[in-house]
Order: sequence, then structure tokens, then C-alpha cells
Amino acid sequence: MTTPSFEDLRVDLDGAVATVTIDRPARKNAATTTTWRELGKAFRWATDEPAVRVVVVTGAGDAFCSGADLSGGLGEPDMAGLPGMRLVSDACLALHRLPKPAIARVNGVAAGAGMNLALGCDLIVASSTARFSEIFARRGLSVDFGGSWLLPRLVGLHRAKELVLLADIITADEAERLGLINRVVPPDELDAVVSEWAARLAAGPPVALASSKRMLNDSFGRSMDEALEHEARSQVINLATEDVREAISAFFAKRDPHFQGR
Repeated sequence: MTTPSFEDLRVDLDGAVATVTIDRPARKNAATTTTWRELGKAFRWATDEPAVRVVVVTGAGDAFCSGADLSGGLGEPDMAGLPGMRLVSDACLALHRLPKPAIARVNGVAAGAGMNLALGCDLIVASSTARFSEIFARRGLSVDFGGSWLLPRLVGLHRAKELVLLADIITADEAERLGLINRVVPPDELDAVVSEWAARLAAGPPVALASSKRMLNDSFGRSMDEALEHEARSQVINLATEDVREAISAFFAKRDPHFQGR
């Protein structure tokens, strides 16, 4: 199968795992207008492509993403005003709406929108050499790429304010302690851990995982009554799939199930 070609990204498909790599290592993978536009397209492609069950997001070289590329001063002319910022929002929403599990492989600095790109994924594995910062205030900017929505849900309101208003740079260990990321590993173990998690997710039941992801994402905006109703409706859908019958057969046969997503 042919994967899409981009200017600022590489998209590789290994089995059911699509890896989206920001490929601007000379700029610490700082994102341009082109990068934001292509990230949105890549996440929508992964949403629509049946062969993809898991998405890994990472950066080339020794950085994840250092945020927006401000090397030209105040940024690119076509990033001015709301139309430009809506490119950033579009990429964020495409990731948020991705029904398949997404893993951030954080191999180095993740700053500003780059940090929030990582936080927008479902699971985050970081190298012990990674650094994180909501660096916006140091540049005279306010938080974007969903950070105002994500951070309070991950660490609470006051801790979110500390991260954003002080714009400190924190280590991967501190990010793990705060509950921002799932796992910190030595640099030489990063690929192995990400690959293992991706393989486990790819082998999971796609319909059920998508439902669970959506319900968890929506949980802060639902009452218990609404959450239970959503759970019930999702379970009815699951029970009508071949994957549930396969799981039961595998249980009695004492073998691993082979889920097809239908």
C-alpha cells in the first residue's frame, strides 16, 4: 500500500502501525505552516485508512517538536490572524478525532505546540533525555494546540497554570511524576517499548478500542447517567461484532484472539 508523501513529514506503515515523523531535524522539528497542514492531512489519512490500527507520532533526529518555527521572526506571513491559527487547530482536532490509538514517541525536546502535540496522543513514551515546556509565555504567546483543554484534565487546574504561566522546562522524570506522560525509558530502549505497545494495540479489538477512547475523551463533559448510557450503547455495538465471538472462542481454546475490526 502506498503511504502519502509530504514535504515536512514522513509516513511509514509497518503492518498495522503508521508512524508519522516530523522531518525537520535541522530546526529541532519546529513546525511551519506546511507542517501543520500536513499533520492534519496525515491524521485524517490514518483515520480513513483501514490498514492502520495504531499511529505513532515522533520527530526526526534528537528532537520531538520544538513548537512553531519562529526563525523568520514573528513567523510566516500566512500564519497571521485566525486563518493561520486555524491550521494549528485543524491539526489538533484531526489528532483528537483520530479513532485509533496514538502513541507519542518523545525522543527529545517537546516544547510549546510540540509538547501539546505529544499530550494529544493517547499514550506517551519518552526518552530519559526528553524535555518538556509550555514555552509560550517566554515568546509573548498564549497556550495553543489544545493545551488549555488538555493540561487541566491531565494535572489539574493549578498545576496547569503553573506549567503555562511560568513556562518552565521540565525533565521527562518530572513530567512522569506530574502524570503528563506514561513512561520514561533509557534512550536505547525507546524504540523497543514503543514498538511493543504499538503491537499490543494493533492486536486489540478496533471497534472496542475506538469506543473506549471516545468515551474517555468525552468523560469530563458527561454526567454519570450520560456516561452509563454511552457505555451501554457502545457495548451493544461491540456484542454484535465478530470480534466478540472471536474473543470468546479464543478464551475457550486458550489462544490469543485475532481481531478483525468487524
